Amino acid sequence: MSFLADEGIDSTIVAKLRADGHQVLYVAEMAPSISDEEVLKHANEQRALLLTDDKDFGELVFRLGRLHTGVVLIRLAGLSADSKATIVAETVARHGAKLRNAFTVISPAAIRIRTKLPG
Repeated sequence: MSFLADEGIDSTIVAKLRADGHQVLYVAEMAPSISDEEVLKHANEQRALLLTDDKDFGELVFRLGRLHTGVVLIRLAGLSADSKATIVAETVARHGAKLRNAFTVISPAAIRIRTKLPG
């Protein structure tokens, strides 16, 4: 799968997904400090799923109806970087195709995939 990782995503997650054979572009390596709108636009241009820990993307998708190819909101505060990377990689392995064009929230308690979205 192809991902665009927002700059707030732990580099351990990026490294784990790359090691698993996924293509992962990383905002922190490409263009730090670009706006959320630019991040979403770049993900769409690359037809990549956006990995983020920024809840503002929920507003862009739901309230403002921005187009997207899929957003994965990672809400795993307090866990180690290795634990986060493992959980994200396992989510991708289990639910891969379902993540496309969906808004997914990964939390310690659950994985919620919402497929009926604007955009």
